[in-house]
Amino acid sequence: MQAGWRKKSHLFPVMRIGIFDSGFGGLTVYSAIRQRLPQYDYLYLGDNARTPYGSRSFEAILRFTTECVEYLFDQDCALVVIACNTASAKALRTIQQKLLPEKYPDRRVLGVIRPSAEALSHYPAGSRVALWATEGTVRSDSYAMELAKLAPGIQLTQIICPMLVPLVESGEISGEGLDYFLKRYWHETLSLSPNVNALLLACTHYPLLYPAIRRIIPVETEILVQGEIVGPSLENYLRRHPEMKARLSQNMAENFLTTDQTEGFGRLASLFLGRNVTAGQVQI
Repeated sequence: MQAGWRKKSHLFPVMRIGIFDSGFGGLTVYSAIRQRLPQYDYLYLGDNARTPYGSRSFEAILRFTTECVEYLFDQDCALVVIACNTASAKALRTIQQKLLPEKYPDRRVLGVIRPSAEALSHYPAGSRVALWATEGTVRSDSYAMELAKLAPGIQLTQIICPMLVPLVESGEISGEGLDYFLKRYWHETLSLSPNVNALLLACTHYPLLYPAIRRIIPVETEILVQGEIVGPSLENYLRRHPEMKARLSQNMAENFLTTDQTEGFGRLASLFLGRNVTAGQVQI
C-alpha cells in the first residue's frame, strides 16, 4: 500500500488538504492548486467505482459525496475541496450546513461553483456568458442561482455536453469526432445566446479539451478554466483563515486513492497530469 493512505495514525498525525472528485476530472483542479500552493500535503480521492455522477439522483450524489468527504476526514484532511461540479451542485450545501456543524465543526469543505460564479460575475452588466457542463450540474441550476445573487445583470446560458466526458476518458482529446461535438455544442450555445463574451468550462474534464475548444471558438470569447479559478480562490481562503492555514502540514507530499482498479486510474491520471501516478485502492 502507498504510504500516507493507510488508516490514520495518531502517532504521526498530518492535516492534509483533501481533493475529491467522482473520477479523474478533479485532477485538473488538483494540478492547478498544487502548482499554486506546492508546499502543502495533498490526498486525492477519485470515486471511480461509482462514476459518473452527472446523471444520478440528488440522493445518490449526496450519499456518495458525504461518504467520500468523511473518508478524507478520517485520513486526517482538515480541509476538503470538492473538485466536481455535480457534487458541488448537489451535495456541498447540505454538507456545509448539516454534516459539518453536527459532526466535524473543526473541518471545512469547499467547492468549485462559488469561485467560478464569482469569476463570471466580474464581467460588466449586460454581458452574455455561457457554461458547458454535465446534465447534473445544469439541472441543479446552481450557477444560475449564484450568478443571480452576484451579478443579476449578466445573462447566463447553460449547455449540457453529454459526450465530452466519455471522449476525454477514452483518450479522444483531438480529432474529427471531438470537433464534431464541440461545433455542435458551440452552435447550440450561439442559437441561445449570440455574441458570447465568456465560456466557462464547468466540468473538470473539459480543460483537457481546451486546445480543441480554443480552435473552434472565436478569440473574442474568453474561455474560463476552473483550475485557474479555484487555485487562487483557495489561496485567498487560506489567507483569510490563518487558523486553518496553521493546521495544514507542509511537506510537499501527495497521495492518490481510487475506489476502482488502480491500474486504470494510473493510466488515465497520467493523461490528466502529464506524469506517472501511482494510486492506492480503497473501499468507501
